[in-house]
Amino acid sequence: MQDILPAQKAIHRKIEESARAVLAAYGYQEVGLPVLEQTNLFKRLVGENTDIVEKEMYTFDDRNGDSLTLRPEGTAGCARFGEENGLLFNQVQRLWYIGPMFRYERPQKGRYRQFDQIGAECFGMAGPDIDAELLLMNARLWRDLGLMDDITLELNSIGMPGSRAAYKDKLVSYLEQYRDDLDEDSQRRLTTNPMRILDSKSEKTRAILVDAPCISDFLDDESRQHFESLCQMLDDNGLAYKVNPNIVRGLDYYNRTVFEWITDTLGAQGTVCGGGRYDGLVEQMGGRGSPGVGFAMGLDRLALMLAEKMESSGTADVYVVSQGAEARRAAMQVAEEVRTGVRGLRVMVHCGDGKFKAQLKKADASGARLALVLGEEEVANASIGVKMLRESGDQITCSRDKLVSYCRDYFHEGE
Repeated sequence: MQDILPAQKAIHRKIEESARAVLAAYGYQEVGLPVLEQTNLFKRLVGENTDIVEKEMYTFDDRNGDSLTLRPEGTAGCARFGEENGLLFNQVQRLWYIGPMFRYERPQKGRYRQFDQIGAECFGMAGPDIDAELLLMNARLWRDLGLMDDITLELNSIGMPGSRAAYKDKLVSYLEQYRDDLDEDSQRRLTTNPMRILDSKSEKTRAILVDAPCISDFLDDESRQHFESLCQMLDDNGLAYKVNPNIVRGLDYYNRTVFEWITDTLGAQGTVCGGGRYDGLVEQMGGRGSPGVGFAMGLDRLALMLAEKMESSGTADVYVVSQGAEARRAAMQVAEEVRTGVRGLRVMVHCGDGKFKAQLKKADASGARLALVLGEEEVANASIGVKMLRESGDQITCSRDKLVSYCRDYFHEGE
């Protein structure tokens, strides 16, 4: 688990604000999902032989003996939410959510056991156009965050279950020849989830995979046409991508389109966003069929990428300093007047004693652009000293009744 410090939280907030704006521009509605779900939901939809279900879930029995799990991912819960609330059958939905996920993994930079994700899920649309729109929406967010040059899109199609079964047989037959040379996880997956071997990080296993059968040779005609149409739409919109036949994603519910947005700036944890199509998920849950596609992005990894690009905005725009009992009381009132008159302005009041020089040092450290100075003389004259902290200029005196309009003009409210 991790503690998120104020500077980190500011970056998370920047990502969330940008994502909210982009998602709204594409017609997505925010929903709230429980952090706890019935364990069987994940076993049934994510897959009993996936790494998540086998060894990464936080699962426990509640007081009634029901098995509950802290959500390790959002798609299964969002599908359950849509089905239970009657939002899916014969309907089109664009939904998104934000919140913590939980996986018991070995912690390292960019990978924690509790991590925040933004996810989006689209139901009721079977064509490649919604896949393309999702990816264009991702790209718009990367541009808004100034990260587009650091992230690359990789795509693949894994077809439908029938064609995938034929491919698995060929893949297992090929890999059996090298069983003793595979890494330990891949040897286990050979009998449980062989396609996950394609995502192995072992250099030795990756060398074996170079000559392995390629899933694109086994695609059914509809999946092949779907993928070609998707690529054409991305080409039409000038979105660069790389077709990577080894992308399979780690969850059983995916079919046809799968994708990952990759960066080389974070070391081993290079995937910052991933997703794909899951047309049979709702039926697998017992509902009436509704095609789906979605993605999830990790706020923690995006925040690491943004940390060096974002300048700290400090903790205040205006810092109020005062000396003397009367001035201290007036300082609190002045701050309230400015906050009320200029919405969104961050106004910090120095609390406690201290000489003006020491207080002004704290004002400067806060990142404020203006210091408002109150002493006995200012209180007596109903005036405020205004000192600019980020640009040259002498301290000026402003009458108290004109201070709000001065601050409004100075900070260009509304621009």
